[in-house]
Amino acid sequence: MFEYFKEYFDSKTFFLTLGLVVVGLVSVYSATYDAGAGVIFQRQLMWAGIGLAGMIVAMVLPLKTIHRLSFPAYAAGLVILLILLVVGKTVSGSKSWLGIAGLGGQPSEFAKVATILALAAFLAKSTTIISDPRHLFLSIAIAVVPMALVLTQPDIGTSLVFFALFLPVLYWAGADNFALAAILSPVIVAAGALFGTSFFVASVVISALLLYISRRNRFVAATAFAVTLAVGLSVQFVYERMPAYQQKRIMTFLNPEADPLGSGYNVLQAKVAIGSGGMFGKGYLKGTQTQLNFIPEQWTDFIFCVPGEEFGFLGASLVLIFFGALLLRGITIATVCKNKFASITAIGITAVFATHVLVNIGMSMGLMPVVGIPLPFLSYGGSALLVNMVMAGLLMNFWANRKEY
Repeated sequence: MFEYFKEYFDSKTFFLTLGLVVVGLVSVYSATYDAGAGVIFQRQLMWAGIGLAGMIVAMVLPLKTIHRLSFPAYAAGLVILLILLVVGKTVSGSKSWLGIAGLGGQPSEFAKVATILALAAFLAKSTTIISDPRHLFLSIAIAVVPMALVLTQPDIGTSLVFFALFLPVLYWAGADNFALAAILSPVIVAAGALFGTSFFVASVVISALLLYISRRNRFVAATAFAVTLAVGLSVQFVYERMPAYQQKRIMTFLNPEADPLGSGYNVLQAKVAIGSGGMFGKGYLKGTQTQLNFIPEQWTDFIFCVPGEEFGFLGASLVLIFFGALLLRGITIATVCKNKFASITAIGITAVFATHVLVNIGMSMGLMPVVGIPLPFLSYGGSALLVNMVMAGLLMNFWANRKEY
């Protein structure tokens, strides 16, 4: 019995996930301790219990059942996102919240998982040839449709996650270097355009080199470069038509000191909180930035400041080690799975976790723009916690079925 348990139960993913959930609960409790928001912790505790149940269900479902439900789940996710645009509740400038009978959540969280499953199911088909332009276009469409619906809310942060998960999935499925370069180049040039003319020119040169080196033929490479250049030149046009709060987020990232009491306030206070923790921190429930509420609603996007301030460099490093170990575990599971659908899904889940960790912690340290992406397992949010724990359960499922074709 013990040997069977040892062989098929993924204890590493299980305990890493529970460890991060516990850190999240401890951090949310501290962030709400003197903020008059004790109900936030109670809700998060409730969702942690629901998430644990969801993780167990995802862990024990037959792999074939998960595979079979991929496209129906994707279709349901698109329908819910469409409904959300009509009846959704606007929160922080985005119509991203769906509430029913006093309960609510963000359907985009569930859409991420459904998109990963649908992409994996399509790319795992024996009839899918990723080098075929038609099949490549269909895989792009699977990712772009929910991404566009989320962007319409508008929720730039979550929409970027769809793009970030797509490239690793495409690479893992066997896409060639040119396809990856053609998809990535517009993003590089668009990002460069935000930083000014010199960065824009540099990003154009880098993209041109990537496309040239990996080209299939000159005409295709030239077409991809033309599209890339058009995207870069349209950045200013798109920026001018963004909502004011999103423009402020971008400008705050580029120069948070320009408005220290306005749009740059959270970023500057977050950096102060993390930096003031020193090596060992100020002690639990003794963080001045946290307990004096210098960072509004710190229990959401800036939750990383709590372990950073109260447990110092060592506490923040421990959180990063846990995340690093979980990401490494995801890659390991994707590598050992003999079932192509499970392998691709595992790398997609790992990509989502990696994107959230990189962007959220980068936000807290002023290295990334504030785009409203929560830290997995730590940030307050019922739907996000449930979905993250379900994704961890799927990784455990794939480990148990790693020898199944």
